[in-house]
Amino acid sequence: MNTVQPETLLTLAAEAQDLLFREARTANTFTDAPVTDDQIRDIYELIKYAPTSMNQQPLRIVLVRSPEARARLVTHMIDNNKPKTAAAPLTAILAADLNFHENLPKVFPHAPEAKDYFADPGYRAESARFNALIQTGYFILGIRAAGLAAGPMNGFDAEGLDNDFFPDGTHSALVVVNVGIPGTDAWFPRSPRLTYDEVVTTV
Repeated sequence: MNTVQPETLLTLAAEAQDLLFREARTANTFTDAPVTDDQIRDIYELIKYAPTSMNQQPLRIVLVRSPEARARLVTHMIDNNKPKTAAAPLTAILAADLNFHENLPKVFPHAPEAKDYFADPGYRAESARFNALIQTGYFILGIRAAGLAAGPMNGFDAEGLDNDFFPDGTHSALVVVNVGIPGTDAWFPRSPRLTYDEVVTTV
């Protein structure tokens, strides 16, 4: 698909803009071409530099590869998401580490007291989920940067999935993402987007 490039002040090359945004789509079917650990490693090594609050890095990624784990995961998906999750070459569970603050002395070393800011479990869980969701967006863009497509889904039984895959209670599943090369009839028609004037105001 060739899109007409608008006049822009962006520095990023038009081809990269298309790859990451204009021509990128949420895939619902995939080929059987494998997605390798090396590809996922390269994606992570790129997205890990993107910003979060206080450099929190609560995102945890579980690559569901074995048939047994895939079958378990499918049982927690809503009906429309079951077949595409079962058939995708790779599915990742993206979760928030509710004890992310244990790593703050390493990733935010100039504020040794930062870990203590998150002593309250409720506040800590809220921050973990918020920042892990920011990282989820980066992960999807990283998948696109690798020439792959992502199919993110939040249609699943979160409590059941957490009990199954994170029984110690220290992680909270946020999104399940199918990853691969788009297959036959991978796309729904693109939905409309709000215009700049509908979104942006100046005060």
